[in-house]
Amino acid sequence: MGPEAFDYALSLSGETSDGVSAVLPGDLFGVYNPDDDGFSRYGLSLAGGYSWQKGQRIGLSYSASRLRSQFDSAEYPPPNFAPDASPDFRNRLTTQLTTLQYQGTLSSEWTNLLRASYQTDQLQSGANVVSRYDTTRRQLTAQTTWTPSAQHQWVAAVDLLTESIHSSDYQAPERDNTGLIVGYTGRFGAQKLQADLRWDHNSVYQNQTTGKLGWGMDLSESWSVRAVAGTAFRAPTFNDLYFPNFGVATLQPERSRSVEAGLNYQAAQASISATAYYNKVSDLIGYQPDPNQCPPGLNFGCAANTSRALLQGLTLQGLQQWGQFQFTLALDWLNAKDTDTDQTLPRRAANQQTLAVDWNEGPWQLGATALRVSQRPDAGVMLPAYALLNLNARWRFERFWQIEARLQNAFDKDYQPARDYQDVGRQFWLGLRYDGKGL
Repeated sequence: MGPEAFDYALSLSGETSDGVSAVLPGDLFGVYNPDDDGFSRYGLSLAGGYSWQKGQRIGLSYSASRLRSQFDSAEYPPPNFAPDASPDFRNRLTTQLTTLQYQGTLSSEWTNLLRASYQTDQLQSGANVVSRYDTTRRQLTAQTTWTPSAQHQWVAAVDLLTESIHSSDYQAPERDNTGLIVGYTGRFGAQKLQADLRWDHNSVYQNQTTGKLGWGMDLSESWSVRAVAGTAFRAPTFNDLYFPNFGVATLQPERSRSVEAGLNYQAAQASISATAYYNKVSDLIGYQPDPNQCPPGLNFGCAANTSRALLQGLTLQGLQQWGQFQFTLALDWLNAKDTDTDQTLPRRAANQQTLAVDWNEGPWQLGATALRVSQRPDAGVMLPAYALLNLNARWRFERFWQIEARLQNAFDKDYQPARDYQDVGRQFWLGLRYDGKGL
């Protein structure tokens, strides 16, 4: 047993910002506070593994993050219970995730995976009155893969999940979910086939079955086509159901049926892809800003279902390499509607365009990305379109070391990512990165 049997990784991160006032004056709910809402975020990630023979590895990883952030809100003190937005509201969030995993190759055809993870989220939120939310997530996954030939592969898995929350503001039942998954991928000459089936038994939402069927075909050395149809199920989160002044306990789970088709072109210096999709959603989970459409007492809007929603669109992507330059273009068109009212779904832009230009020469890399997002509705108003320019640079001054710099929103454009909330403006980032096999 030599030192090469062990592997390890370490990552540290830190980020701070003085921020801006998160909410704009004259907001819908009167929570504007002119103070800057800054934040600090720190992260740690450790991972290690031991391989006692080829194809046999056991690994343990741990990650943790600590977030301290300010936000705008209001309290309603007696005797008149009028909104008071002057207190300094803060979030204090600590997240930890521990994972133990085994990967083993039994033969040229069979491989197994076992993974156990334990995650905790501890949030304290408020100003003069602080609320506490402690969430625990325990998950166990067992998977086996059978590859009888290079053209065919079967996967079967069992996934066990338990979620619980303890809060100073509300009580919620623990949720358990058992999932059984089977999948197949195969190739028959120029044609490819993929089929997935999943069955879940949820302690709250009983039995749910979802699946996906995909087909693809190589028309030539450069051109291919593909098509996928599937169903999906999404349960409401604890916050959707129970969060104070927002959650609705009668909220229904979300179900969807979708189809998409695509065309791809791939060459040595260029690639093009086009994808068209059609997605019908029942009981789409989202945000209802009108308190009159919420249960009594929810004066800031609430979680709500859109009974029938339709999302359909087209995405085009292209890449071209010319010498040291690489050009990337992405165009998106989306038609997202509430089919009962024929109204556009909130916060969904009808079109979006991205153009990126990157230049590489030896240890240097320079890049620029232009993004334009069209107008979109949100809480009864139409948010205007906006365009941003982001710049980045990299210099690898040693084999494993490089300096990175980013300038976000280079022209300091003002825009609203959501109604009554403003962007953070121009941002400059400078980083030092080590990327090697070990110290």
